[in-house]
Amino acid sequence: MANERIILGIDPGTTIMGFGLIKVVNKKMEFIQLNELQLSKYDDHYVKLRHIFERTIELIDTHHPDEIAIEAPFFGKNVQSMLKLGRAQGVAMAAGLSRQIPITEYEPKKIKMAITGNGNASKEQVAKMLQQLLGLKEIPKNLDSTDGLAAAVCHFFNSGKTVVGKSYSGWDAFVKQNTNRIK
Repeated sequence: MANERIILGIDPGTTIMGFGLIKVVNKKMEFIQLNELQLSKYDDHYVKLRHIFERTIELIDTHHPDEIAIEAPFFGKNVQSMLKLGRAQGVAMAAGLSRQIPITEYEPKKIKMAITGNGNASKEQVAKMLQQLLGLKEIPKNLDSTDGLAAAVCHFFNSGKTVVGKSYSGWDAFVKQNTNRIK
């Protein structure tokens, strides 16, 4: 029987939330989907958060991912933007946690490094590399969806490695996720 798992990658945002899904079969990636949730049409920030939560739940219930990889917010100068982005990320994480799905957070530079070998790569470079890696026919106009897909692929490349910043719900969760480190 094949060893299969599905990874949902999310690039949280309050204007556009990008997401991508890959299936891993015996250590080989297969592309499932990438898309984005357009939120700019909503004026109310709380309505945007509700849509992020509902869309994430819908993705989980449709595709049954085994793991979620999410891009961590980058630190900018605008505190209000950071707060809104953090809320968007938190709502997406809450959706995954409500379905007991393990979540791993990756810094944007780590995702870019995993995909392109360069932590300062542009969104276009990341998208082109994903196109090569996964055999995508075309790259979407908005690159938020490829950023979400990149988080999933980064997680695949980092599977089995100790990830700095990974969170656990307690010692039991740590032990279950790190059986190779127990003597």
